[in-house]
Amino acid sequence: MRWNWQQPDWPNFAWAPALLVNAEAMFLRGTGVLAGASKHLDQAAHDQVLAETLSLEAVTTSEIEGEMLDRASVQSSIQKHLGISTERRRVGPAEQGISDLMVNLYRGINVPLSHDTLFLWHQMVMSGRSDLRDVGRYRSSAGPMQVVSGPIAARKIHFEAPPSVRVKKEMAAFLQWFKATAPGSADELPALTRAGIAHLYFESIHPFEDGNGRLGRAIAEKALVQGFGQPVIIAFARTVLAHHRAYYAALEAANKQNNVNDWLRWFAAIAIEAQHRTLSLIEFVIHKTKLLDAVREHINERQQKVLLRMLREGPEGFQGGMTAKKYAAIAGTTPATTTRDLAGLVDAGALTRSGELKSTRYALNIPSAKVQSVSISKDGEVRLILPYRTTD
Repeated sequence: MRWNWQQPDWPNFAWAPALLVNAEAMFLRGTGVLAGASKHLDQAAHDQVLAETLSLEAVTTSEIEGEMLDRASVQSSIQKHLGISTERRRVGPAEQGISDLMVNLYRGINVPLSHDTLFLWHQMVMSGRSDLRDVGRYRSSAGPMQVVSGPIAARKIHFEAPPSVRVKKEMAAFLQWFKATAPGSADELPALTRAGIAHLYFESIHPFEDGNGRLGRAIAEKALVQGFGQPVIIAFARTVLAHHRAYYAALEAANKQNNVNDWLRWFAAIAIEAQHRTLSLIEFVIHKTKLLDAVREHINERQQKVLLRMLREGPEGFQGGMTAKKYAAIAGTTPATTTRDLAGLVDAGALTRSGELKSTRYALNIPSAKVQSVSISKDGEVRLILPYRTTD
C-alpha cells in the first residue's frame, strides 16, 4: 500500500484540531480586515481590485501548471464579465475559459458544489483543448493516472490516483463530505482545516484527465471564503506559485498517508500569507489611483503608456525595474526622447531613479508592499516573517 487512498483508513483523514487554533483565529481576523479594507474603496477602486485579483489568480493558477496565458487578455475578459469594460480585445479560448472559471467561482461562493459544477468548471479550464478524451466528465481511461516527472527512461512517479472505475464513487463521497463540513452543518469544520483537507482530498482522487490542480485550488478558495459567508477573493494561487516547489513537495508527502497534520500546517501558512498579498494589492490600488491623479496633467501619452504598463504588474513591481531600453521598446522612442521622458516622469513624481549609467533603474513612486511570509510550528505557533522571502 503506497498511496493514501490505498490505506485502510481512507478517506478518514486524521489531524490534531488544536494544531490550527491560532491559525484559524488569525485567518478569520484577516478576512475581516480584508472585508473592511474593501469597504473603504469607492466603487471604481473596488471593481479594479476585484478585476486585478481575479486576473492574477487566473493567470497564476495556470502558470503553476506550466501554462503561460496572456495577462491582458485575461484581465479584459474578466472586466467584461464584471461589466466594467467594453474593450474589444480578441481573447483566446484558454484565457476565456480560466476567466469564466474565476468569475463563476467568485459569484457562486455559496452555491453547493456538485458533479455538474465540477463538469462545468472542467469545460472552462479545458477550453480550446482537442487532445483530451474526457472533457466535462470524469476520466474513463483504463490506464493508471499518474503524476510523473523526468525523462521517459527514468520517470519518477510522484503519485498514482485511484483507477477510473473508482472515480465516480470517490467523488460522490468527496462531495458529500464537502457538504457535511460546510458552515452551519452538523460536522462543520473551521475554514483553514476544511479548505486544506478539501484540496488534498480532491487532488488524491485526481478525477479528471487534466486540470485537476486548477480545479483543486478553486475548491480550496471556495472553502476558504465560504467560512466568511460573503465573496472575498484572496490571492491563494498567486501565493502557491511563489512556493510552487514546496507546494508539490507537501502534496507528495501528504499523498502517502491520511494523517494530515503536516499538510494542514503548510496549507494554513499559505492561506494566511495569501491574505497579506491581497491586502497589499488593495493598498497598491489605492496608491495607484492617487499617483495617476497627481501626474495625469503633467505627462504625455508615451509616458502614460509606460506608466500604466508598469502599474499593471501590481504590488511586486516591474520585473528588474524600468530601464531606458525597456522604455524605448514599450514607447517606441529614440534614445534622446527616452531620456527626456524618463526624467520627466521622475520630475512629476511618478518614478524614482536609482543607479548610474547602464545600472540606472526606475521604479514606481509607490510604497513597496511588505508581504509577510508565514510558517506554523509543530505546536501551532504562527510566525510572520518580514520582509517576504520564498521558502522553496
